[in-house]
Amino acid sequence: MATARGVAPLAAFVLHRYDWSESSLIVDLFTRSQGRVAVAARGAKKPHSNLRAVLLHFQRINVSLGRLPEGEGAGEVQTLRQAEWGGGASMLTGAALFSGFYLNELLMKLLARHDPHPALFDSYAHTLPLLGPGEDARTQAALRAFELTLLQEIGLLPDLSVATQTQQPLRPAALYALRPEAGVIEARGDESGLSGATLVGVQAALEHGSLEALQQACAGALPALKAQLRALLHYHLGSAPLRTRQVMLDVQDLAP
Repeated sequence: MATARGVAPLAAFVLHRYDWSESSLIVDLFTRSQGRVAVAARGAKKPHSNLRAVLLHFQRINVSLGRLPEGEGAGEVQTLRQAEWGGGASMLTGAALFSGFYLNELLMKLLARHDPHPALFDSYAHTLPLLGPGEDARTQAALRAFELTLLQEIGLLPDLSVATQTQQPLRPAALYALRPEAGVIEARGDESGLSGATLVGVQAALEHGSLEALQQACAGALPALKAQLRALLHYHLGSAPLRTRQVMLDVQDLAP
């Protein structure tokens, strides 16, 4: 891929796109080296534009961007100069699309622009091929592992191996809950928590940096972990519900 002035292309995924004019798009990209960036894809909607077949969700692409003007910040829209397919797995279909758009919405709402997270980018890239039917155990483990990685990367996940307020190691058989304001605390008697052994295992996998190990650590406690992470994410996302989650619920209501 030829690039302007010898600048190396950026590995990226399309998170969101919307019309800018009759022929162009504004595209939110998740890049490995620059984080989330907004770009203007001029002429991308024209019938013969090469970008039409490239700027697709859930496909790894390589892009070349115009430089930010001197003194401009995170709100500036850059120009997309070139983009081409970067290889990888086939596109998501069916129920997997809901899970994919859920990940995209999390990234759109929780990541600041121009805040790179290479480890999170790699986690996203490796999670997409694992997505299948929503209630599939492998899909659920992959989603939980990604949520944990995201929360850790942006500094919203406490150390899961100790009680946050006392910094004492967790007791393996005791049950604990995750609280946005208090971190890891002992669960109340009327709520389902996560065992200390599970949380310590999850923390160890996070520190090791192995996505596969993290997914395995999540697999043993999927229902409780989903409930705890959903509450934590809801707190940090604010009161507005995620659109993808609402769509999934609406589809479930329509099912016979």
